Amino acid sequence: MKALVCEAYGPVENLVYRDMPDPVPGAGEIRVAIEAIGVNFPDGLLVEGKYQAKPQVPFMPGGEFAGQVAALGPGASGFAVGDRVLGWNVGRGAYAEQIAVPAGELFPLPASMSMDQGAALLCATATAHHALRQRGRLQAGEILVVLGAAGGTGIAAVQIGKAIGARVIAVCSSDEKIAFAKAQGADEGINYSREDLNQAIKRLTDGRGADVVYDAVGGDAFDACSRAMAWDGRLLIVGFASGRIPTLPVNLTLVKGYSVIGVFWGAFTQREPAAYAANMRELFAWFEQGKVVPVIDRVFKLADGVKAIQYVTGRGARGKVVIRP
Repeated sequence: MKALVCEAYGPVENLVYRDMPDPVPGAGEIRVAIEAIGVNFPDGLLVEGKYQAKPQVPFMPGGEFAGQVAALGPGASGFAVGDRVLGWNVGRGAYAEQIAVPAGELFPLPASMSMDQGAALLCATATAHHALRQRGRLQAGEILVVLGAAGGTGIAAVQIGKAIGARVIAVCSSDEKIAFAKAQGADEGINYSREDLNQAIKRLTDGRGADVVYDAVGGDAFDACSRAMAWDGRLLIVGFASGRIPTLPVNLTLVKGYSVIGVFWGAFTQREPAAYAANMRELFAWFEQGKVVPVIDRVFKLADGVKAIQYVTGRGARGKVVIRP
């Protein structure tokens, strides 16, 4: 099979498009013929050796995918050859034409959902869902501020925030991105390239501050939001797309009475499988209702996977980017 392979940690452009052995499903595993692959910001970090996990090289990056069941390993159950599925494989192996994963990592792909949408539903969308449901405890009527609101996980947070019933403020770097976020349900927007983010949040909330902040950006935006939290607010740490991991003046959490909460969706899927399955059921229901629908920005060929990762890590994407083998 063809695959995009990391042969040594380093720049993304060093990835090699080449032949790899077809995967053989082991006990309890299923081989999937991949038709669409979701591209995520951590894919680039993994290749560069900057992510929490460091798999042994060579490896194929990419965690989320959709396709058809091609073969069942010994003891694998719950699916049949030809079934349409979507799945997650702990962040690697999906930048390929085929993948073998434990049957428990797969979900049936709803008939109404395209392969591209299925490949885009897990990492970014499910991260936003877990962040706002379990970690942020977002409630209807609360104020949700979403940083990087035009990106794949940001636009998912906007949609999910509205599905829950929150008032959503989208934070973006341009008026065009704000317009995009509003088209997906955001109530208001802040262009942080020309407004003071802290003051803008306070202005839009009549001085009260944000109940929940969804922060996949870090850096200066985190610094501003740490000063714009409401009492009993929840500042969710999702990622550091800005490139700078910020530090927190902890006295702010004392005087403002808010919590800083880490979000690690990959670990959540392994540690709390029942809650993960319940989340997916809710996401599938919201998809059928048209409330949470992955927005596909661009589609790349697997041979052009380097360009796909660079497009995402360059923070130019509006919604999700997908690769088709």
